[in-house]
Amino acid sequence: MTPALDHDPAFALHRGGKLEVRSTVSVRDAGDLSLAYTPGVARVCTAIAETPALADDYTWVSNVVAVITDGTAVLGLGDIGPAAAMPVMEGKALLFKEFGGVNAVPLCLACTDVDELVETVTRLAPSFGGINLEDISAPRCFEVESRLRELLDIPVFHDDQHGTAIVVLAALRNAARLTGRTLGDLRAVVAGAGAAGVAVARILLEAGIGDIAVADSKGLIYDGREGLNPVKQALARDTNKAGHTGSTEEALVGADVFVGLSGSTVTEQTIAAMADDAIVFALSNPTPEVLPEVAARHAAVVATGRSDYPNQINNVLAFPGVFRGALDVRATTITENMKVAAANALAAVVGDDLTAEYVIPSPFDERVAPAVTAAVAAQARADGVARTKD
Repeated sequence: MTPALDHDPAFALHRGGKLEVRSTVSVRDAGDLSLAYTPGVARVCTAIAETPALADDYTWVSNVVAVITDGTAVLGLGDIGPAAAMPVMEGKALLFKEFGGVNAVPLCLACTDVDELVETVTRLAPSFGGINLEDISAPRCFEVESRLRELLDIPVFHDDQHGTAIVVLAALRNAARLTGRTLGDLRAVVAGAGAAGVAVARILLEAGIGDIAVADSKGLIYDGREGLNPVKQALARDTNKAGHTGSTEEALVGADVFVGLSGSTVTEQTIAAMADDAIVFALSNPTPEVLPEVAARHAAVVATGRSDYPNQINNVLAFPGVFRGALDVRATTITENMKVAAANALAAVVGDDLTAEYVIPSPFDERVAPAVTAAVAAQARADGVARTKD
């Protein structure tokens, strides 16, 4: 059975895994060995024991991120467990290295309880300069990230939330500019109140969106709706100033922006009922909420999460540069301002080349990671969370 799988190019590429550990120094003789290991290493250990901050200079910690999951929300596959999640975590670590020059170690944990996850990651933290949480199901992911941010003095970033949000904000800034508007002119509707949907709403609020409503499987979230968990209750207080209480489709009538993060479907008639120069981000993968060619009949700008259409909203545009910038200044956290700065830098890469089919750059644009890195590092200094001065 196994040899037959290798006829599939995906299996062939993944055979043996996608990562390895390489030495950064040579051990050619006894002298090298005595410096790399005992007795020379003892002098370094003693110095770090006396001054723990030296670990950033004399170990790999300051340039390595842990990519951590419990396997409960992997891609569109759902709760497939930690072993099956490893190919994705390996892939994420590969992208960290290829796009940001950041070393990353995939860790798939055999626990799903929030307390156990927090305790496990906290115990692992001294080995890393940052924590990238990945594919942990909502609403647990919000509490896990929040508690780890309080406990740790290194960046903690749930990419399903904030990576998506950064790229959406960047693309929406450019889409608004293309259609002669600002974020403050726009009324948006987000379908999906999971990790990505909540984070997108939060970053758009931070950036000054005119109004935004978020829908879950039961309809629009609004203040006073029964049965909301604490995350949705907080969202209800801060969003939907127009007071919509019905369905996603009802809220989209006259709306300027649709962001789909739910895996549901939206009809052509619904898109047609949006405002003139509508902006449609149908981001569910592999099947968007509405086919891009259908949405384009009525919308000025269309984006998806797929690589075979223009305007791909891809997290790889954000997380390598975000961590590279945070690690470069040894930031203690990733602030909201740092996320917005990343989005603004990403949007600026497009520049004067802006068109309806180019509101967000390609992941292979070599300008992306350096631009995001520089913006995040500068904002970390401005926010007072950088531990280096230059």
